[in-house]
Amino acid sequence: MPARGGASNVRAVRDTVYDLRSDTVTRPSAPMKRAMMDAPLGDDVLGDDPTVQRLEAMIAERTGKEAGLFFPSGTQSNETAVNVLAPPGTEILVESRAHIYNFESGGPAVLSGVQVQPVETRAGVFDVDDLEARIRPLDPHYAQTRLLCLENTHNGHGGRIYPIEGMEEVSRWARGRGLRVHLDGARLFNAAVASGVAVERYAACADTVSLCLSKGLGAPVGTCLVGKAETIDRARWVRKRFGGGMRQAGILAAAGIYAVERNVERLADDHAAARGIAEGVQQIDGLEVDLEGVQTNIVMIRLDAPGSAAALAQTLEAEGVRVLPVGPRTVRAVTHLDVPAGAIEEVPKRFGTALRGLRN
Repeated sequence: MPARGGASNVRAVRDTVYDLRSDTVTRPSAPMKRAMMDAPLGDDVLGDDPTVQRLEAMIAERTGKEAGLFFPSGTQSNETAVNVLAPPGTEILVESRAHIYNFESGGPAVLSGVQVQPVETRAGVFDVDDLEARIRPLDPHYAQTRLLCLENTHNGHGGRIYPIEGMEEVSRWARGRGLRVHLDGARLFNAAVASGVAVERYAACADTVSLCLSKGLGAPVGTCLVGKAETIDRARWVRKRFGGGMRQAGILAAAGIYAVERNVERLADDHAAARGIAEGVQQIDGLEVDLEGVQTNIVMIRLDAPGSAAALAQTLEAEGVRVLPVGPRTVRAVTHLDVPAGAIEEVPKRFGTALRGLRN
């Protein structure tokens, strides 16, 4: 006879929902909410919110930059950096799967009047010789190349880490060519924890760096842009122009402070969970995972069986696993601090069940 409560425990496991669509789905914990409620406040547009100032100084110090600026979103932070670093009518070089190019609603063209040249790469890592060939000639027919944008970790390439040696090489090349460099470091803390390379060393490769607080770190809102004090002063004007000025923003900044102080090192747990899920799913006939590419908290899963990514995601939803279709036959699963315990064992099982349902 089963132990008392055994059946209810099984039901509880079956009723558990694993929301792996993104690490942006995290909710602030009770202690984080208390920190938000207790935060000293001012008016950040008028420049006197002490909690915002503390967060900006904290992120600037951790990245080795002179100053920081708090934004409501990573997109606005990236677009502000583009606006500050690339004059209208010039061109920026970006990786072909970069967030700035694919997921910011045409922001560089609409907001800053700059042309984007996408560059195909292997795993998000630029080849310097290839970049050299893309510099526009000094000719009035061409938009002049002014900015190189990097991304680390690279969302479009499944959370891969840009190796520090490669970043330093391409940064030296760019600066030698008179280009400015922006780093979309939305998940830069993931790269640092997984690689053992200090955030400051990555940040030294760029003039400006955007770091999100609302992904694996668990804050509900917010990104910081860091750079030289003069650059950040200009960014403050652009942020206001883009509608990013907030008043008692210390409520949100307090969540970011809590996240940076407590949730950085635990990103390693997310990476281990992603690896475990990837290894389990890879064992399922009809699903394919590039295990070499699972370097942080993102798992890209390709459907090799009949069906579509959208259909697989819908079938998985019925099994209590939420993923995001990112291609006709590819879904993305992202681990984070709110993923329930047991995901390494349970999620692959549910993938197997969903695939059988899809085949039927």
